[in-house]
Amino acid sequence: MSGPFINLASFISKTESLGPGQRAVIWVQGCPFRCAGCIVPEWQKDIPNQKVAVETLAGWILESPGISGLTISGGEPLLQAKALVQLIRLVRQQRNLDVISYTGYTFGQLLNRIPLFPEIGEYLDSIDVLIDGLYIRSMDDNRGLRGSSNQRIHFLTPRLASFDFENTPRRVDFFIQNHELTLAGIPPHGLLEIFSEISQKSALPDILSRSQV
Repeated sequence: MSGPFINLASFISKTESLGPGQRAVIWVQGCPFRCAGCIVPEWQKDIPNQKVAVETLAGWILESPGISGLTISGGEPLLQAKALVQLIRLVRQQRNLDVISYTGYTFGQLLNRIPLFPEIGEYLDSIDVLIDGLYIRSMDDNRGLRGSSNQRIHFLTPRLASFDFENTPRRVDFFIQNHELTLAGIPPHGLLEIFSEISQKSALPDILSRSQV
């Protein structure tokens, strides 16, 4: 494999839980934040997980028929901004997908970092919607596609401006891949407790991979 790599935590080729329409979802490995209540703390660690070439990951996305968009979360995507920009460009050479990205940084913090890290500016120029800010458990109001009410929806292009990120009902999709159970979406209140209870009583593997976003 040639070209840059993405340190990938998980990938799902198609879901309807993280934005309008059917979407591919990338979760990257590594995050500098330690948000209380993070349900995937293993993805915070700055360690190699799945080292996937940008060309390979683009191929996985493009192999999924019927998707209209890509959602990028983590982990912290901005730590791998340069490789993700190349990924988005490769995908859009063949299919003009819209792109939603989550980040623990605020939009203002990212703008301030552009002079030192120009790839951040390139990343912001490549995506359509940015959902920013840390997850604060006490501010989780069980609404929309942001984890807590402090987080803001930034429409960087008008492409998805008609979609109500703030108030759309939360939903999740479940997947079993590589003997792991993956939850994609922002869980409504109480779901994780039910999820944990079912997994403990079922014949599913002990290792559960769960993503809030």
